[in-house]
Amino acid sequence: MPDLPATAAQWTAKALPRVVTITDAPDELVNPELGLPPRLLSAIARAAAARALTLGGTPVRVEFLNTDGPYAVLLPLDRLFEIRVATALRLWHGLGGRRTPPDAGALTQERRKRFILALRALDARLLGTTYPDIAAGLFETAPITKRDWISHELRDQTGRLVRLGFEMMKGGYRQLVLYPYRRRI
Repeated sequence: MPDLPATAAQWTAKALPRVVTITDAPDELVNPELGLPPRLLSAIARAAAARALTLGGTPVRVEFLNTDGPYAVLLPLDRLFEIRVATALRLWHGLGGRRTPPDAGALTQERRKRFILALRALDARLLGTTYPDIAAGLFETAPITKRDWISHELRDQTGRLVRLGFEMMKGGYRQLVLYPYRRRI
């Protein structure tokens, strides 16, 4: 696997919970009889060079801290623990050549489509477009009259999309790196 370009973003586990931090294992936890096979050690070395592995079609980013081996995965006990554990398990399965579980942090197609619609609605609203016109543009419907808008089925949906767009503009986009974790951090 080739090295990442020098301009590539270097994610850390502090910024993105789907980064696996590999560090030295404490001596008191190491059992020499349970050491990693050479093929896993070479895969870890490749990960160290590339800072990412592709497992099951999804990149798993790795961060190395003072690693001379034997290796351990560092998992802080915080509110993002479940995401960190799931990512570490994906790495473990992938290194062992087993089928990797699906990436729980990957945005679904529906969610991705919703974010796109929210940003389009935000752009239109910032240009001063009315809500009925935004709905007509987003959902490709005929223009909606003011009288019909009050009880139209797209009224609430359009309002939610505009609000989501404003939330993302005000910093809510950061929640995308924590997906599927929903609570504010």
